Amino acid sequence: MRNIILITKREYLTQVKKKSFILLTILAPIMMLAFGAFIAFMFKANETQHTINVIDKSGIFAGKLKSDETVKYILIPADLEKQMVAGLKDMESIDGLLILGNLPKNNLDGLEKKSKLLVNSKIGFETKQHIISDISKVLRAEKIKNLKLDETQITNIDKKFELASQNVSDDKDLDSDLSFGVKYGLSLVLMYATFMFIIIYGVRVMRSVLEEKNNRVVEIIISSVKPFQLMMGKIIGVTMVALTQFIVWIIMAVAGALVLNTGFSTLQKSASQAEELTGKMDFQQIAVEASHHLLELNFPLIIVVFIFFFLFGYIFYSSIYAAIGSAVDNETETQQFTMFAIIPLMIGVYGSFTIINNPDGPMGFWLSIIPFTSPVAMVARIPFGVPAWQIALSMTLLLISALFMIFVASKIYKVGILMYGNKATLKELWKWIRN
Repeated sequence: MRNIILITKREYLTQVKKKSFILLTILAPIMMLAFGAFIAFMFKANETQHTINVIDKSGIFAGKLKSDETVKYILIPADLEKQMVAGLKDMESIDGLLILGNLPKNNLDGLEKKSKLLVNSKIGFETKQHIISDISKVLRAEKIKNLKLDETQITNIDKKFELASQNVSDDKDLDSDLSFGVKYGLSLVLMYATFMFIIIYGVRVMRSVLEEKNNRVVEIIISSVKPFQLMMGKIIGVTMVALTQFIVWIIMAVAGALVLNTGFSTLQKSASQAEELTGKMDFQQIAVEASHHLLELNFPLIIVVFIFFFLFGYIFYSSIYAAIGSAVDNETETQQFTMFAIIPLMIGVYGSFTIINNPDGPMGFWLSIIPFTSPVAMVARIPFGVPAWQIALSMTLLLISALFMIFVASKIYKVGILMYGNKATLKELWKWIRN
């Protein structure tokens, strides 16, 4: 045990003292946010306002097609139609010509057969749909007007049906759309974080073993410690490195949520006194409500479950990666074995997309119970609430499986770490395990 602790300590301190680790731990969340903001900026930067000339022969669209950041409408006389059509391809100041035909006997539904959009550049699918939506809104308002409905009646037509819902098993209201969205987002973050870091740090263990094996350093090391002690020291050391990073990020995330909640709440109080900010309050209100829903979750349970499944899921898979690193001589040969570690995780990830909408379904249950997929599937379910007995069963099975995988990997590691120039096969690996 003393040797394992010494190797763990060396592996841990070697990693956390690196400047790259410190910078990555502190800057990674900021970089992720900055990357998201940059992607949003790229989408925004690619948006341009298209100028569309409109010829309205029906007489019902004048002043009703509202220009915005996407489309600018310019109404022109109908007698300029032929001239505009003929010279459209040479006009650089406009992007298209929208011709709205005559209204046949007040038949609003027949208007589309007499209307068309001519363009002299690629305006894009979304822009075309935006124009169609604007036309549809005007036609809808016109149809309502023909039915002689007043504003109150129109409001009642558009009124959303609110359905009160309650789960009788726990006497709690069902999630609202925003609450579900918050849980869905948290579920995806936890799932992808577990998946990515199991692979990243598992591969790091494999490369470390492979590097020491190729450099023949391992021959000197195992003269002082047993191969099992060396393998466990590496696995636990790298596990502690990943855990340190996660703890820092969790603290930063919780602190950020608290600051966001307090900041937006204060902003909401001051902004409510200014009528000119009313239009901006929609986003702020959503942000406040989202932070409230986030803080209402059972974070102690979520954090404990996340750390447990990340920790033992990593130990489970890093044992496989350590065995692979000891059984081969170069990274090219690792490809035939790493699929045994990646495929179950991929099944867990893509299976989790189906269980998020029904966390208590049979697919969600089995993916979160089977040790090969539970590290990602259980953390994907936990924000939605999981029965305590299922969490306990999944934890027990994963713990037993991790210990068993350590035993199997140590058998392979013990023989493979000193094997050179011999390409390991599945048959040979089985022989090493049995001996």
